[in-house]
Amino acid sequence: MSAHGRTLPLRVRRFIQAHLGSQQVSRVTYGAIIGLALLVALEAHPPRPVAVVASLVGTAIAVGLAELYSEVLGAETRTHRRVARAEYRHLMADVVAVGFGIAFPAVFFVLAALDVLEIDTAFAAAKWSGLALIGGYGFAAARLAGNGVIRSIMQGLAVGVIGGVLIALKALIH
Repeated sequence: MSAHGRTLPLRVRRFIQAHLGSQQVSRVTYGAIIGLALLVALEAHPPRPVAVVASLVGTAIAVGLAELYSEVLGAETRTHRRVARAEYRHLMADVVAVGFGIAFPAVFFVLAALDVLEIDTAFAAAKWSGLALIGGYGFAAARLAGNGVIRSIMQGLAVGVIGGVLIALKALIH
């Protein structure tokens, strides 16, 4: 195996470890839940794939800006001073993480717009990838907290139920 072949997995592993140790995990999860709720609502009367992409990206921008504004207001009222330029970098990392969580499923609808996927397949892939993300973070959180594999799987499944209940409610209504 080449030196590059050995370092790439190490780089990936370090990136994942750094990500799992950051605040962005909670922000991506928050965004994924918002994106999942939006997908369930849109699926009732599915618009064209491009409209779904616009809805997800527009929601990501709107929620991200609301997140930024509320964090700046909160920081200024808490500290009684303006937010420093360096602090904006930290706030923007959170905003980008929320936006990513919301907008990620747009990938499947871009593929549907390109006729690579059917719209129903795009909705299914988007919903299940959101559930996998939420459940995967639940599993990782439990493992990093020192739980065993079985207990971690149970926690991942439990938090995945949040999205599953949303999908089940939608299925019952329609």
